[in-house]
Amino acid sequence: MIELYLTDDERANELLATDHFALLVGMLLDQQIPMERAFRGPLELEQRLRALGRTFDACSIAAMDPEDLARLVATKPALHRFPTSMAKRIHALAVSVCEHYAGDVTALWEDVRDAAELRRRIEAMPGFGDEKARIYLALLAKRFGVRPDGWERESEPFGEPGSFRSVADAVSPEAIERIRETKAAVKAARAKARQ
Repeated sequence: MIELYLTDDERANELLATDHFALLVGMLLDQQIPMERAFRGPLELEQRLRALGRTFDACSIAAMDPEDLARLVATKPALHRFPTSMAKRIHALAVSVCEHYAGDVTALWEDVRDAAELRRRIEAMPGFGDEKARIYLALLAKRFGVRPDGWERESEPFGEPGSFRSVADAVSPEAIERIRETKAAVKAARAKARQ
């Protein structure tokens, strides 16, 4: 089993460790809400879809009416603080994965020449900018062994061993606390630098 602890829900961690689309959705949701809540989101969405007789995969979600998906995401408890905008992003992400990678997230990295190409592909995904792409690349390298040439440079500073700067190092409750401490220190240093 992949060493991954992004939430205190074992089933959610298992889904994230075994389903790359779920992990990608979790990465997308991981903004402006607590990390654990963001990464529980894919399991909650999977359960809501299953209750409707639907499957949780990129092409099935891409084929959904975006308003139906928005209602599922907004169902209490909402999967995100901004459910409508996140539902649009989830739908756009699913469309992208379905259209460009035939629904298979692993195709994102299977034929890349190097990590720079992989980072460009990640950044091209809806909802992924430079920092989120670097974090996702570090997560793929550290937890899943996806290490194209140059991955350390392309994921800086998140790829540094034991850096505890992002979800790439989330392997235990203690690691999550260290990640929070590191993020708080970085934020304080940025604020001090602006003064």
